[in-house]
Amino acid sequence: MTNIAIIGSGPTGIYTLKGLMESETPLSVTVFEANADPGKGTPYHPRANDRAMLANIASIELPPVCESLTHWLRRKTPAELGMIGVQPQTIGEREFYPRVVLGEYFQAQLAALLAEAVAQGHVVDVKGNQRVTDVKLRERDISVEVTSSDGSTAGHVFDHVVMATGHDWPEKTETKPGFFISPWPAANLDTIRDVSVGVLGTSLSGIDAVVSVATSHGSFLLDESGTTQYHTASDVDFHITMMSRKGLLPEADFYCPIPYEPLAIFTVAAVDQLVETAPDRLLNEVFELFCKQLFASDPEYAERIGLGMLTVETVADAYFAERDSYDPFTWAALNLGEAKANKATRTTVAWRYAILCMHEIVLRAVPHFNDEDLKRFHKHFKSLFVDDYATVPHQSIERLLALHRAGRLAVLKLGSDYTLDSDSVASGAAVEIGGQRHCFTAFIDATGQQAVSAWDVPFPSLIVQGAVREARTTKASTAFAATDDTAEVATGGIDLDGQFRPKFEEPLSHNIYCVSIPFLLHKLPFVQGITSAEELGSLVAAAILEDVKRRGFGL
Repeated sequence: MTNIAIIGSGPTGIYTLKGLMESETPLSVTVFEANADPGKGTPYHPRANDRAMLANIASIELPPVCESLTHWLRRKTPAELGMIGVQPQTIGEREFYPRVVLGEYFQAQLAALLAEAVAQGHVVDVKGNQRVTDVKLRERDISVEVTSSDGSTAGHVFDHVVMATGHDWPEKTETKPGFFISPWPAANLDTIRDVSVGVLGTSLSGIDAVVSVATSHGSFLLDESGTTQYHTASDVDFHITMMSRKGLLPEADFYCPIPYEPLAIFTVAAVDQLVETAPDRLLNEVFELFCKQLFASDPEYAERIGLGMLTVETVADAYFAERDSYDPFTWAALNLGEAKANKATRTTVAWRYAILCMHEIVLRAVPHFNDEDLKRFHKHFKSLFVDDYATVPHQSIERLLALHRAGRLAVLKLGSDYTLDSDSVASGAAVEIGGQRHCFTAFIDATGQQAVSAWDVPFPSLIVQGAVREARTTKASTAFAATDDTAEVATGGIDLDGQFRPKFEEPLSHNIYCVSIPFLLHKLPFVQGITSAEELGSLVAAAILEDVKRRGFGL
């Protein structure tokens, strides 16, 4: 049998395994998981998450493994649902659930996949408490070194290895008293008492941090009218300030058709053609195509923001302008009301849906941007796509509004010129904006997963062998370097081919695949999420099965 290793048993590893199980030829697959309970994945593991933390993907959006999330929930008894914090009447295709529920779902799906694998003649071994500490390429195969929880080590050899190590969170989060470089594991935040708390980041990660701190001091309860209110003891005196450059809260999840309906203008074929025909002006051409689609989808909105006069550098400001003119909590309440009404009537806001559909297609162009276009994209254009697709569950907004009404939550706009000081304070951090200093006894960096360098890969032999190197892109030509058009500059992350295999010239096995999120964000900025995990897992599984098929024919 062809021997395959999957490093990591989270969603990406599970979707990879699902794709491999489609093979008509029996395979031998080993899944290595550092935790004791394989299948849950770091973002959904109970040791990392508070039970109040919500996932921002509904069942209808979640690619089924062996069954849909809704079907899996409906098979459970009321007692079983109670154990994971789900009420039977709340189950629905467009509902959101706590993160730990998704962890339970994926663990159950992994078990179901194993049963299917046996029935189909495959051999699958899932090894918990087994941390892969090194990967070394050889001429015809790949060796993997594994350390068990008892400290013993063992070596294994495989034909293919998939790096699906997922999110990269630091082992120690409180790096100095009161200063947390991540909101996960959530249990670490329980040490925060009745103090002033600063949370850097207003996205779902920031909301996770806020909710975790809030639930350790009080409770969210529904009043007689069904409105969420926050209650705590009268002698509790904590306050949270969320902060970001724009000082805006994310918008509430909006209703739209799923799966996405095809666009007429901003299509895969159109973007692929631009990649081929306009490499030196690709971002501007993509932006023009974006404008044409938005005018076609929602001409009234396009006129309202003055789209015809906007550029890559100015479109995000116009996109956020109306929201920026409101108090963030006022806007959140208005937007939540609109989102709830549209969900009830199944009404789709055309411009929101068009941007949502375009965000997946624009990714085809990003890896081909030259260095200047890549900088412009990240600095100016990316934020409106992120804001549009990273909407949050209605319950998350309701909780923020409840905390604000209770006098426990505020939002601070940082702007682009601020300083963060954690060195001169005994605990937490201080933020200085325009000469005004804001001090927080506890401070949480909740800006989420960041892109990492190729040199951060956790398997030292791959670096020594020259098998991983930083991804690069073409340097934009300038009037002063007209003869140096083909020069390249590093962008960070690992340099990968179309099948997510590291690019290198050494005479070693190329059957190693990297679908670990932190190493992909440099050129795939929207890759986080379960739908991305399914796409990556399916693509890598297909590449492996194609190689297995070729070998079967002796090619």
